[in-house]
Amino acid sequence: MNTGSYVNGQWYQPSGKEIGRNINPADISDVIAEFPYASAVDVGKAIEAAQAAFPAWRKTPGPERGRVIWRAAEIARRRADEIARTLTREEGKILKEAKGEVMKGISLLEYYAGEGFRLHGKTLPSEARDTFTYTVRQPLGVVGLIAPWNFPWAIPVWKSAPALVAGNTVIFKPSELTPATAALMTEIYQEAGMPAGVFNMLVGNGPEVGAAMVNAKELRAISFTGSNEVGAALYVKCAERGAKVTCEMGGKNAVIVMADADLDKAALAIHGGAFGSTGQRCTATSRVIVHPDVKQALLDRLVEGAKKIKIGAGLDESTDMGPVVDNQQWQTVLKYIEIGEQEGGKLILGGKRPEQLTQGYFIEPTIFDNVVPAMRIFKEEIFGPVLSVATAKNLDEALRYANGVEYGLTTSIFTENIDTIMKFVDEVETGMVHVNEATIGGEAQLPFGGIKSTGVGDREMAEEGLNFFTELKTVFINYSGKAERSMTR
Repeated sequence: MNTGSYVNGQWYQPSGKEIGRNINPADISDVIAEFPYASAVDVGKAIEAAQAAFPAWRKTPGPERGRVIWRAAEIARRRADEIARTLTREEGKILKEAKGEVMKGISLLEYYAGEGFRLHGKTLPSEARDTFTYTVRQPLGVVGLIAPWNFPWAIPVWKSAPALVAGNTVIFKPSELTPATAALMTEIYQEAGMPAGVFNMLVGNGPEVGAAMVNAKELRAISFTGSNEVGAALYVKCAERGAKVTCEMGGKNAVIVMADADLDKAALAIHGGAFGSTGQRCTATSRVIVHPDVKQALLDRLVEGAKKIKIGAGLDESTDMGPVVDNQQWQTVLKYIEIGEQEGGKLILGGKRPEQLTQGYFIEPTIFDNVVPAMRIFKEEIFGPVLSVATAKNLDEALRYANGVEYGLTTSIFTENIDTIMKFVDEVETGMVHVNEATIGGEAQLPFGGIKSTGVGDREMAEEGLNFFTELKTVFINYSGKAERSMTR
């Protein structure tokens, strides 16, 4: 594994003075590697390399660009275990989840490899006689990708693969907390035959490297996943210089459980959504809104399941839940648990670090009962294994509670009534909707993203994810033999 930055087809030690220590959150004495940070000067070098590489990559036929992505998928499949173990060691999620993330990334590579044959345009009838009209999609140029730590393989793949297959050249900044997985992805693109300068990776912090990318007029688009605070500021900066931008930010996802729900299925789905990946998913289930007639029966199932969770290092294949990613996130989650108790929530399970796990950033699966919509733990994103349970006496009240937050990423309902399902689908304010399953999950061919404060700009993944990295050109070909356009006979 390389520990520098990658610019113009070469690994090198960047010019920044800061060194980042890549630490295993399950055992803070385990230093995976040290990464010298890039600086704004390195951003400039990467932009120069990407600009120089763009004309040739743009002219490379889409199917051939797709074949490079397909080779990357084959290499990733061969190195899947290495990627998963690296991901687990630096991010903390259990090995089973890491392997699932790796396979999702490979599916995305395969999907976008095929999109090289399908860079869609349209042929449309003209109002004028003897005129042929059509549209074509073309690459933007140099684009910037800024990815988070919680899915350090899948999210960089679903940003980079469409950008590359569309013909753009890329500057990629991974999270400082998960640079090793990003380095492996870069090695895979290099081995797959990505031409020098087409894909460039800079390890560095947001205030310097991220800011330099956002402010660089040469970057025609920025794709960002991260916090609302950073995303909102980034969106303004990009708008000021006319760049395209997509921001995928926070979530506060609810599961509504109606009185007729299958409670065993609901509990299983909530369990996976709340405590899988230690709750560190933007699609995680952090709220349950349940009918009072079945609340206690559901709570009993949730508590029983959570008590069985084995907490520990993710590389131990018997572990069910790993640590949170670092000390800052650990302190944030613990603070929200304290806030929940102060606000009057009833802590019925968890809430602290397991006594036997003192060397990592571990938190027990935590469940609050008697939560009401005014509480901060009901409204604000925690990004940890904390579940808040509230009650609603009917669907209208449940929808009002579910919609009454600033976020709108994903939500789910458990019911057997088709009328209830259809009203829920129509009225819930989220970009993704699930029925009788968990709030988590996404597929390569389906758009991913939310509304309200969750996201701005185009959706990611699927055809929409590819379209973001293109501009649409409308073409008029007049074959009438006359210069003027004739709109009538």
